[in-house]
Amino acid sequence: MADIIQLLPDHVANQIAAGEVVQRPASVVKELLENAIDAGATSIKLIIKDAGKTLIQVIDNGKGMSVTDARLSFERHATSKIKSADDLFQLHTKGFRGEALASIAAIAHVELKTKQEQDDVGTTIVIEGSEITSQEVVVTPKGTSVSVKNLFYNIPARRNFLKSNAVELRHVIDEFHRVALAHCDINFMMYNNGSESFNLPASNYRQRIVNIFGNKTNEKLVPVNEDTEVLKISGFVGKPEFAKKTRGEQYFFVNDRFIKSAYLNHAIASAFDGLLKTGTHASYFLNLTVDPQTIDINIHPTKTEIKFDDEHTLYALLRSAVKHSLGQFNIAPVLDFERDSSLDTPYDFNQKNTSAPSIEVNRSFNPFKEEQSSRAGTSSTKQVTFKKESASNWESLYIGLESGSENEPSDFSEVQFESEETTASMFDNENDVEQVHTTYQLHNKYIVSTIKSGMLVLDQHRAHQRVLYEDFLKNMTIKETVSQQLLFPLQLHFSVQEIQILTQLKEDLEHTGFVFSNVTEESVEITGVPVSVPESEVSIILEQLISDVENEVPDAHFSAMDLLAKSMAKSLAIKTGQSLQKDEQEHLVNKLFACKEPNVSPTNKTTFITMSVDELDKRFI
Repeated sequence: MADIIQLLPDHVANQIAAGEVVQRPASVVKELLENAIDAGATSIKLIIKDAGKTLIQVIDNGKGMSVTDARLSFERHATSKIKSADDLFQLHTKGFRGEALASIAAIAHVELKTKQEQDDVGTTIVIEGSEITSQEVVVTPKGTSVSVKNLFYNIPARRNFLKSNAVELRHVIDEFHRVALAHCDINFMMYNNGSESFNLPASNYRQRIVNIFGNKTNEKLVPVNEDTEVLKISGFVGKPEFAKKTRGEQYFFVNDRFIKSAYLNHAIASAFDGLLKTGTHASYFLNLTVDPQTIDINIHPTKTEIKFDDEHTLYALLRSAVKHSLGQFNIAPVLDFERDSSLDTPYDFNQKNTSAPSIEVNRSFNPFKEEQSSRAGTSSTKQVTFKKESASNWESLYIGLESGSENEPSDFSEVQFESEETTASMFDNENDVEQVHTTYQLHNKYIVSTIKSGMLVLDQHRAHQRVLYEDFLKNMTIKETVSQQLLFPLQLHFSVQEIQILTQLKEDLEHTGFVFSNVTEESVEITGVPVSVPESEVSIILEQLISDVENEVPDAHFSAMDLLAKSMAKSLAIKTGQSLQKDEQEHLVNKLFACKEPNVSPTNKTTFITMSVDELDKRFI
């Protein structure tokens, strides 16, 4: 029998490795930015075209590479970061496996330009599908420039799996934020389709957060600092009143590396226990510094998950540090049993001189006299008169209460009640009387109604979603809607990327009834809202909409208008647990069955079920 096991060619092995390392353009951005940081760059520029599908270019002013190193950097498992397996537990760099550039070169057109400071000229290498097409001498500034063009050009199936440009750009921006937040001492710049998106100068950590998420973020931050032998914590958490319904602004960095950890996230959530509204999540930007020997980074291809040696200790320290900061800055309520607030001196009386109180007594006061003359021996000019009723008139209190009085009846035997006049029906035939449909609300969640064949049970939240969804779609399609003008303009603050999302949806939002008077880089001013939207819900609706666009944006097969209608319907629909009046229940039932698709909600979930009389009869057999 012939041998069937064979070695894979290098280009095939690289493409397989690329499936783990390079999942989308954001993965390339992450690897190239980390390589630039490891090269000791102080200024890094990221250039993006078509969300990275056409071009991803990273330019840095690091130490650069020699001719030999530039050639070797595209070989598999070629790295300068480690030399033995033991070095994996003493890592102080980002990349260490030597797979990034080899994987990227296998699925894209790559051009590398690099030069060391002591060299007069640099080197340029052009690679297409793992094959080096040219290597020449070039004049280039100190540092390295890597251009990745036409990602997944030789794997059409992988390219078809990429999402729309808006989704992929959002992932690229997320990776850019993660790297920029971990290294606030480096100047980062990002350009998207020729326009500057971010220019982050080297600064402290707080200023870096403000530069990314907007000036209004500064007032939302509470510093957290804790230094122990096991763990060093520094960074900021968001105040509870600014908590969002999304988990967007949650960042953990371990030894300057972004990680995802549900376990440590639970520690933050428990520290905020009792301070957050239901369904909201606190923001945090925390740097954790631990001994590299106590963590294992090499457990995930993208290196975003880390295995800790003692997670329980880290959990307790992190939770305590956050709770301490919230209490120290009077964010969380504090009980102090040794302090009596009634003894606090008001601010207005701090500098005033105290004076002894004076007491004046009228010694001639006699409460048993019928009339009392004015006070003697006092400086008051008022005259106080006291009068006591004579006890001999006590019988007058009972006048008119004798039984058998002519004015009032002695008992209730003659009391008459008014009754409504009854009108006889014009037709007395009982068969012709139309049956009245009644509704009943069950557990403030379901609406039960009678139908000809039996019983109808309707989910009020999903049913109202369907009603609102079709109404919003109709308004946006015919571009005719009613807007309710606000007495005072509503100004809402968002981050730069959130403003960009709102700008893209601005026209569709206006068709639903929103009126935008001014849109800046960090805020929007709203002067009108749809009739069905209360003013207090506007910020919640827009935050939910931004979250849906960031995380649940459908592919090109769906329209932004459809997503907008779904998001607004989800935010404004009647919630589970809300009590409804009889007329509201009947109105919801009637509106649902007037829809084109009453059977399912906008998210394709069942809105109602029916149960016939026969089915009910079978239950009693």
